[in-house]
Order: sequence, then C-alpha cells, then structure tokens
Amino acid sequence: MPPSELRADDGYAALDPDDLPGPDAGEGDDRPLVQAPVRRLVSLGVVGLAGLLTLALAVGVQFDHQAFALVVFGVQVLFVVVWTIAAQPPAPKVVGLVGFLVAIGADWFALTERPPSLAPMAYVTAGGFVLAVIGQLLRPAGRVRVTESLGSSLMVVLGVVAYATLIVLSRVPLGTQVISACVVGAGAALLVAHLTDLAAPILRVAPAVPRGGIGVIVGAMVGTGVAGLVGYLLDGLQTLPTAFAGLAAAVIALMIDLSVNYADAGRRLAGAVPSWWLVRHMQGPLTAFALAAPVAYVAKLILA
Repeated sequence: MPPSELRADDGYAALDPDDLPGPDAGEGDDRPLVQAPVRRLVSLGVVGLAGLLTLALAVGVQFDHQAFALVVFGVQVLFVVVWTIAAQPPAPKVVGLVGFLVAIGADWFALTERPPSLAPMAYVTAGGFVLAVIGQLLRPAGRVRVTESLGSSLMVVLGVVAYATLIVLSRVPLGTQVISACVVGAGAALLVAHLTDLAAPILRVAPAVPRGGIGVIVGAMVGTGVAGLVGYLLDGLQTLPTAFAGLAAAVIALMIDLSVNYADAGRRLAGAVPSWWLVRHMQGPLTAFALAAPVAYVAKLILA
C-alpha cells in the first residue's frame, strides 16, 4: 500500500510523499507541509491503557510478592502478544513462544532468588536469545529475514525481562515505595502527554507523527511533580531525590512511546502493510513502561 493510499481512519490520508520534507527542503519549495491529524479516539484509548497499566502496577505492588508477580506476568503476556502482532516478524510463533518462556523464567528467578538479585536476569536474557536463534534456524524459511526476526525476539526478551525487574525490586526494602513513585511518574507523564496532544498538538515533532513536542515537555514536568508528591507521602522516601527518579522514568517512558510512533509512521510511509490498529497503539505504552522499569531499580540504589 503506497503512502498516498493510506486509509483515513488511520490518520494518514492527508499525507502524501511529496508533502514530506526531502533532502532539498527549504530550497525554493514553498508548499506547506500537511501534518497527520491527531485521532482523538486513539489518543483517548492510549490514555486509558496508560492509566490501566499505572493502576495495575502501582496497586499490585502493594500486595504480596506472588500476587504482584501474577500482575506483572499478565502485563508481560500482553506485551508479548502486542509486540508479536504489531512488529509483524517473519516467524511470529517463534517470537511469541520465546517471549512467553523468557517471561516465565524471569519471573520465577525474580521470585525465588535468595537474596533478591538481578544476576539471573542476565542468564535468562542470554538464554532467550539462544532460543530465538535456534527457533530461527529450525523454521522452514531458514535465513529469510533472519535479522528482522532476531531483532523482534531480542526486543520482546528485553521487554519481559525489564518487567521482571519490578518483581525483584518489590522484594527489597523501600522497593515498593520506589516502584510506586516511578510507575506513577511515568504513567502521569504518558497520560498528560497524550491528553495535551489531544487538546493542542503544538510543536509537531514530524509531519507524519501525530504528536506534539509540547505534550512531551508538559508530560515530563507533571511526571516529575507527581513522583515528588509520592515521595513526600510515602514513608522512607525524600521528595527531591524521588522527583529526580520520577523525571528519569517519565523522560524514558515518553521517549520510548514517541519512538514507537516514529517507527509506525516510518513503516507506513515506506509502504508496509499496517498491522491491526489496536495493537499498534497499545505498543507505545507497553514498551514505555517496560523500558522505564529498570529506572526504578537504579533509583532504589540511589535513594537507599
């Protein structure tokens, strides 16, 4: 499907390749760039998903370790399914199976390692990549698009292992409080960023990406403030250091979420057949929380 034929319900109908800035942009070309419209229902859906993830992780960590591990595993399963469908790898069954096996292994070690440690996570990550290579070699297509398949597998493995670090952190002193602060900070940043894009997508980052720079800025500020407030309310945390930890989690979550939007727009403009719209828009928040999770562990080392 060429870029000029993208469907209106995907928010790209207004885009044409000739409207995008080329290498000679600005050299005598006075045509205004047509920007991809912000889809309100999609933005509200992303806001809802980010809110549910924030609530699930922030509330789930208040229960015992086994219950929180079940919550994390549920999010990991959703992450694997969404990434496998959205990325459209050449061997989706291999990518999905490796993701599920790594999630189970990572969560098991996160729950049973004595004392709690991230060391087993490195072995699980390496084992997952080895499984991905073996699965790739055994599939009938052989080496066709092998790099793309392994890249998707590695991303899924890293994501589920990153989520498992939250289980490890919940088992150490102050871990619950730090998870609460960082998760709420990242979630608030995503919520505010998408709501701002919905209201006023100002300072557009790129014509093909329906996101505004002002949303990222305001989201980071709100995420920092909310994390600092959590640090003030929870015992054992200090307001200013917790606010800095929230800032780090919020910025990483926002950048990852934005990069997923960039990747999706790039695939569409390259003429790739888009995956199901629902999983494409779920991919951003799920990946953002996954890669922001290790920030909480680092923050715990600093705040302790």
